[in-house]
Amino acid sequence: MSAEAEGHPPTGTAPLGSPGRPLRKVSRLILLDPGERILLLHGHEVDDPSHDWWFTPGGGLEGTETREQAALRELAEETGITDVQLGPVLWRRQCSFPFAGQRWDQDEWYFLARTTETEVTARALTDLERRSMAGARWWSCEELSGTHETVYPTRLAGLLRRLLDEGPPAEPEDLDTEIV
Repeated sequence: MSAEAEGHPPTGTAPLGSPGRPLRKVSRLILLDPGERILLLHGHEVDDPSHDWWFTPGGGLEGTETREQAALRELAEETGITDVQLGPVLWRRQCSFPFAGQRWDQDEWYFLARTTETEVTARALTDLERRSMAGARWWSCEELSGTHETVYPTRLAGLLRRLLDEGPPAEPEDLDTEIV
């Protein structure tokens, strides 16, 4: 098995969180509606809308905020949804990916969250988010499992199925490192 397949950076790539590229702390949400659909945001590369993907709401911590505070703030900014029951941390992962001309190294925590709000209206996007987000969609587990579109984290359909079948894990699960 290659080092990359085992979750290690490819040869010649700086490790995640190396000097000059700090590991960014990120909170993400597995936001479920009453029908057990998950909300995903649709993003694309700033200069190439054909290079697109789906991802969970969330973003980086600001100042002294906690992971929970960052999750709720980011959700409100990106979706306008504020009536949320924030649950436990489900998963943690480290990832590295190119976006908007730079490489991002992230330490992501995925929180379970539930809401009855399904109307999505971005309220406070950054300039970069405005230029790279193309909307949002509620997905059933079956739709997510059957899509050929790019979704991050890449194993999200299986993780969601297990969450819906078994409930949250007793302790947060560490997912494989993902390097794009």
